[in-house]
Amino acid sequence: MTVTTRFAPSPTGNLHVGNVRTALHNWMWARRHGGRFLLRIDDTDLERSKEEYVEGIRADLAWLGLDIDGEERQSARFDLYEAEFQKLKAAGRVYACYETPDELDIRRKVLLSRGLPPVYERKPDGAPVPEGVAPHWRFRLDHDAAIEWTDLVRGPQHFEPKTMSDPVVRRADGSWLYLLPSVIDDIAMGITHVVRGEDHVSNTAAQIQMFEALGAAPPAFAHEALLVGTEGKLSKRLGSLGMDNLREQGIEPIALVALLARLGTSDPVEPVTHAAPLVESIDFARFGRAPARFNEAELALLNQKILHHLDYETVANRLPAGIDAVRWHAIRPNLMTLAEAAEWVPVFDGPFTPPVPDAGDRPVLAAAAAAATELDWSADPWHALGAAVKEATGAKGRALFLPLRRALTGRDHGPDMAELLPLIAKDAAVARLSAQ
Repeated sequence: MTVTTRFAPSPTGNLHVGNVRTALHNWMWARRHGGRFLLRIDDTDLERSKEEYVEGIRADLAWLGLDIDGEERQSARFDLYEAEFQKLKAAGRVYACYETPDELDIRRKVLLSRGLPPVYERKPDGAPVPEGVAPHWRFRLDHDAAIEWTDLVRGPQHFEPKTMSDPVVRRADGSWLYLLPSVIDDIAMGITHVVRGEDHVSNTAAQIQMFEALGAAPPAFAHEALLVGTEGKLSKRLGSLGMDNLREQGIEPIALVALLARLGTSDPVEPVTHAAPLVESIDFARFGRAPARFNEAELALLNQKILHHLDYETVANRLPAGIDAVRWHAIRPNLMTLAEAAEWVPVFDGPFTPPVPDAGDRPVLAAAAAAATELDWSADPWHALGAAVKEATGAKGRALFLPLRRALTGRDHGPDMAELLPLIAKDAAVARLSAQ
């Protein structure tokens, strides 16, 4: 058996971190087992689906490094759905219903008022059919056998079909709801594992009978706990955490992958620079039942840690022209995002105007300017400069080194000056120290 997973987004909006987590775990599971990861565009809602969102989904997966092994679109598979639907109809596993939404709502309220579960009540065979009303269609659950499966995350699951409503699978206008087309596609695409959120558990119970009714063995299921924020439910805010926004914030794709790969598991989140160790360690048995907490501050901190470990070759095509491998190594420990690298180009190459020094710092800078002209710039000029200025002025510690850092870089904090100073031209450094 070739392990085959799928990510099945609806192209009615942009991906957010909740969607991406689902895609990532499907991709990781397939890659760990040498299998296939497929993209299925669930665009049965022709009115709301937009091609720009399809393109965005592909671009976001590519940005994250989640390569796909094939793509299907539900809008191109309506003939298949129709053929399988007719088989179910002939077998009596789907049936026509004529209630309006208002009628169903009234009946639901009546049942609840009586203390009964609001389960759809099938009409007896031979019930009158209203004229001129197009039916919607429900899948007939088999009430005689319990629905059971062992979930890869949640463990043994048990549903009694008698307590469940027969699910609507097709609207009166002929359009499809999610449940049946998804089953038909999973069979046709050879899906072996379905990884999705725990909000689909009851759907799975109904779909297992659909697989069986279509003569197919159900795939394995893994239902993950949903994401929440540090202050509770995060569903509305998740929509703002799209990939475009994260890119604009300077989040590295591997940082998002590293966080979402381990979120909700018993494994630590670690600042990895590539996905291989994450793929090797994925195990749904290590996923907890408690909601997984997504913390934007944790992502930003992890992004910073990972950035400090990225080698030059990994980021070279995204760095400004003035940052080569040596300069990258010098500045990366002090970057929050890769975009900040551009701020260091003027420090290295100019134009650069040093800040106006405090009056008490001027003697230190004057001594430094005089000493710098005599230094061998290829032999640790920073420590030689400090020693010369200390001898000339008696300054030491912060009073010595802070004025020099400010004059040379315009900052109070930054990279190791012993590594940074040789990367600034000697004449430029002397000019900055001389500026009064």
